[in-house]
Amino acid sequence: MKVSCMKNDLLNAVNIVLKAISGKKTIPILECILLEGEDGYLKLTGNDLELGIESTIPAKVEQTGCIALEAKIFSEIVRKLPEDEVKINVDSNFMTTIKCVNSEFKIAGQSGLDFPELPKIEKNQSFSLQQGTLKDIIRQTIFSVATEDTRPILTGELIQIKDKAMHMVSVDGYRVSYRKVPLSIENEEYEVVVPGKTLGEISKILTSEEDEVFIYFTDKHILFDLGESMVVSRLLEGEFLKYENSFSEDYETKIRVNRSLLLQSIERAALISREGRKNPIKIEITQDNIIITSNTELGTSREELSIQMEGKELIIAFNPKYLIDALKAIDDEEIVIQFISSLNPCIIKPVEGEDYKYLILPIRLNA
Repeated sequence: MKVSCMKNDLLNAVNIVLKAISGKKTIPILECILLEGEDGYLKLTGNDLELGIESTIPAKVEQTGCIALEAKIFSEIVRKLPEDEVKINVDSNFMTTIKCVNSEFKIAGQSGLDFPELPKIEKNQSFSLQQGTLKDIIRQTIFSVATEDTRPILTGELIQIKDKAMHMVSVDGYRVSYRKVPLSIENEEYEVVVPGKTLGEISKILTSEEDEVFIYFTDKHILFDLGESMVVSRLLEGEFLKYENSFSEDYETKIRVNRSLLLQSIERAALISREGRKNPIKIEITQDNIIITSNTELGTSREELSIQMEGKELIIAFNPKYLIDALKAIDDEEIVIQFISSLNPCIIKPVEGEDYKYLILPIRLNA
């Protein structure tokens, strides 16, 4: 293989595919990046057998071919090269020469033919949305993906297509995060569970611009097509939580509050509580105010904030981290929070509509 391309293009592609390089040592070639030179472009691929990423850049290809290069050393070389054209030449023994201006490296590679292929995804079931929209939805839900494998299905997020909308849901046992975005598709219904790791990595690749991302499903895989890059991931198997039943419309107490001011008050109270389940923040809701207190061996804090309230006064306690995560994910100026009792979850919603919902379990207060 003999190709040349610009250093910045190559570095950008390397940084994208590195997100799919395996940290496991079981199969050495999975620690490599596959380079394939075809007519007019160079394709880079990383694959850890659960997540695969391809990125394609323009290149001059004098001789087509492929090579698998150890990802760590190759990426470090590319990162340090001058800002100029990079020439990559592979001989019959897989020795790879990398030249840029007055810099030259020779590193041993492996046959690209031994690199595992990404799953082939038939582009049948699909939909598209703006990359910035998907990036926002992931940001607004991924924090409540379960991190422990006690229920593997909850280490992913549900993507559900129904009622001309995409619904994304994450659950970790203490909270439920839900987002909805309308889609321009008719009469389609299906759902898949995508690993949280996949969504975390793809959110780093997505731009905040209006470029579209096309999403395709099979029974076992999902493909995100970003144009110059493609991400393929296995899906999680099993039945996801029936989240619809969690969001009750019943409430005994309902407040309308400024989201930013509430977030700042809880963050200050959390300085004393230190995020521990043993040290929750206490929230007292009265007719006109919400009073947030924290009382630990470190000291005490008290915050008071004006609200609009319907229903009964209430005292309830929460892990402040769960409230902070949800409030940071919301962009609205004002929100509504519904409560049933001090032992039931609260639900955070928009003032109007149901584009997002966050359910958070309380902590039992010591008598």
